[in-house]
Amino acid sequence: MKLPRRDHQDAARAATADGRDADRPAAPDADRPAGQAAAPSRRRTFNEAAHKLPETLPAPGQAGPQDEDQEDAAELTAPDESQIDVIAHASRAVLALGALGVVYGDLGTSPLYTEQVTFTFPAAHHVTPTDVYGVISLIFWALAIVVSTKYAGVIMRAHNRGDGGIMALAALCRRNRVPRAAMLVTLGILGAALFFGDGMITPAISVLSAVSGLEIATPGVTNLVVPISIAILVVLFLLQRRGTGTVGNLFGPIMALWFISIALIGLPEVIDHPAVLQAINPVWGARFFLDHGLKAFLALGGVVLCTTGAEALYADRGHFGPGPIRIAWFSLVWPAVLLSYLGQAAWIMDHPKAPLDVSKFNPFFSVVPSWFQLPEVVLATVATVIASQAVISGSYTVARQAMQLGYLPRLRVIHTSEMEGQIYVPVINWILASGVLALVLIFQNSNGLANAYGFAVTGTFVLNTILFLSVARAMWRTPRWYLALLGTLFLTVEVSFFLANCAKLLHGAWLPLAVAIATSMVMLTWRAGQVIVTRNRLNQEGDLDAFLDELAARTPPIQRIPGTAIFLNASGETTPLALRGLVEHTHTLATKVLVVSLVPRNVPRALKDRRFSVRRRGHGRWAILHVVIRHGYRDRTSVPELLQLARKQGYLERNLDLEGASYFISRISITENTRRPAMTAWRRKLFLLMARNSASPIEHFELPVERTVVMGSQVAL
Repeated sequence: MKLPRRDHQDAARAATADGRDADRPAAPDADRPAGQAAAPSRRRTFNEAAHKLPETLPAPGQAGPQDEDQEDAAELTAPDESQIDVIAHASRAVLALGALGVVYGDLGTSPLYTEQVTFTFPAAHHVTPTDVYGVISLIFWALAIVVSTKYAGVIMRAHNRGDGGIMALAALCRRNRVPRAAMLVTLGILGAALFFGDGMITPAISVLSAVSGLEIATPGVTNLVVPISIAILVVLFLLQRRGTGTVGNLFGPIMALWFISIALIGLPEVIDHPAVLQAINPVWGARFFLDHGLKAFLALGGVVLCTTGAEALYADRGHFGPGPIRIAWFSLVWPAVLLSYLGQAAWIMDHPKAPLDVSKFNPFFSVVPSWFQLPEVVLATVATVIASQAVISGSYTVARQAMQLGYLPRLRVIHTSEMEGQIYVPVINWILASGVLALVLIFQNSNGLANAYGFAVTGTFVLNTILFLSVARAMWRTPRWYLALLGTLFLTVEVSFFLANCAKLLHGAWLPLAVAIATSMVMLTWRAGQVIVTRNRLNQEGDLDAFLDELAARTPPIQRIPGTAIFLNASGETTPLALRGLVEHTHTLATKVLVVSLVPRNVPRALKDRRFSVRRRGHGRWAILHVVIRHGYRDRTSVPELLQLARKQGYLERNLDLEGASYFISRISITENTRRPAMTAWRRKLFLLMARNSASPIEHFELPVERTVVMGSQVAL
């Protein structure tokens, strides 16, 4: 069945207009006059196969999904939600300009160091034109295969309701029960953990590379490169709390100026040496391998730096949509960086002995005219700060997604503006800041950092491809021969890059690997501990219906007092410990009682018409309301605001007093079960450490402090 592509906004308008499901396909010939042919469907895009209708849908009144995964799958495949994607709130040109500042900061500043590292990494030697053509050929085809074909082309079509990134693929695997989903989700978590390692290295190598241009423009201040870099990074991390809303409006135009400048700087060199254009021929790349063998393979560790930031094309899909990201790449970013690489290659051919002096070899700034070197250093520094900002903000987003999906404890999240996605996570910020400053002080220059860089990037590439191929086969039934072609093309390139970077393990690449392993263990340990604690807590809470039924027979009798009491509880089937404790100790109960359960979904945002459900529990004067609030991993979880929205939409009584309601939460103290430990000792201690330092639920759910009562209880691990 082919479905016409339609964005969510159009669907909502259509549903409002005629009261029907906007995207529900009509039954064949049901509403069509006899003899009239069916209207041709528009071309279906790849992502729509992920949202096609199931063969059978539950009949009215028939039991629906029985667990969260099934409910997620049913929610995703519902007829009126099959086409959900990013809703554009501006023209493609405006969004493409914004993508320049957010998506392409890292990838756009890679010409600062890619050729500098590549021509010095295997061994400093007298380069020949054949060497130059070979390296440029490898750079060109790396960009063509990894960035243009894989990320901008194929993988961009796979999305989780518009959202992209490795966490989105992991969520699709978990929700849709892809074969070996547990292993694939673990790989997704490892990929997200590698992103944190990348988040430490990117600001350090980018800012150091830009500031090192002072060695060319003003050689007398060479000793100030590291102090200036540290000062810039310290200011950058200190400003995170203020948000990026104000300066974010300048990111796009500044990066556009950056791309234009590097293109205009490289163009004269290409015009003077037009023969360098023949490097695009892949034969030169093959000849480079034949001439240098192992050294050529090791040079891939430098070549791969040209693709750093490619993951951002996919991860930021939910912010701009695929169209603007592709427009920005093919119309400006790719031509600009290619001209820069070609211009540097032409300069290297004129200076074949330059790589011998590694400390002074800087082809990017050497191409810049002397009168423009200092302004270009300033522009490069600003561009690298923008690239660093994008990675830092991305780390906040990944951390929040992990929290919402249950792989990290509650961390304090500060919304720095009214715009979606602009958040600040203090713990993540200071962890990144400590790591970045330590890297700058240890490595001192971009060449040293290049040894640590690339491992996390290539690891993420490989994991992304594996998850994508699994999703494409399991969900979309993509033919095996087609996936074999894609997998062979992508994995041959990416595994080669990854193995080349493995040679750097003893020279710094161990750092992002160590960060990724540690982060993965933290996330998996928290998830496992949460499952155990939740199971034990549910057993301790007891059945909610049974608790309500016995209230009438309690001695002394329970007194109903005026007011509204709201209890937070993960399950609607068990009794909140705070509710049980309040009744047992005070023998009172408010006249209006709500048990609120926030249910996370493996989607970016919960749909408005499926966000709330309300069910009456108990009988007579002891009846209460159980409110279920579904939220995605990019939704805010402000319980007071969500309850007010539920009241506004008619799920709750109009006269229900939410503004004066009292909130009751259970503050759980987790104790060790020494008799029957469910986890190894070190994992148990790690979980307890995270649990004791997690953010308060009052802050996490944005509860009013003056109207919130915290009641303590203990649960064994």
